[in-house]
Amino acid sequence: MTNATGFAPRAVLADRLRTHGLATNAALVAGGALFTAAMAQLEVPMWPVPITGQTLAVVLVGATLGARRGMLSLLVYAVAGLAGAPFFAGFTGGLGALAVPSFGYVIGFIPAAGVIGWLARRNWDRHVGRAAAAMLLASAIPFVTGLPYLAVALGTLGAPNDLQSVLAAGLYPFIVGGIAKALIAAGVLPIAWKLVGRR
Repeated sequence: MTNATGFAPRAVLADRLRTHGLATNAALVAGGALFTAAMAQLEVPMWPVPITGQTLAVVLVGATLGARRGMLSLLVYAVAGLAGAPFFAGFTGGLGALAVPSFGYVIGFIPAAGVIGWLARRNWDRHVGRAAAAMLLASAIPFVTGLPYLAVALGTLGAPNDLQSVLAAGLYPFIVGGIAKALIAAGVLPIAWKLVGRR
């Protein structure tokens, strides 16, 4: 059974590739990690959590690659960054990133990519309304790990880490930008599917 684009209902954009071997999947995973690293450098420096393009990258990578490849791609991104690759904001990397208050969000990128990839396989990325809902949901997931991690890190640094302080530092400044990035992704993906369907 196929849909209007001619592809199986559970396909994601990466499945449009004619080759599905190990080398192709490895290249897709690596490409997703590199794309996220590049988007991390689109940064508005703030302390303790900078505003970056990572969240947009996460939802695009997850939706394009699907849950398994998307999660693996973000895992590669995190591990490569911890290993010293300059993948994190400000071209930083290394184990010192574990002490950075914003690292909890990086952890949350992995399940976020999984969720949006799972939804994309169920066609949530093909129509703007459902895509927007899916992107907003996935964009919220990094806060689940990011905020507790931020609270602990702030406490370690001797900074205020009560609930209101943590929300003021790690949530409120990102709401508008997060919504904007989710809507950008929700607009881009249905267009990409329409272009694919015409080929």
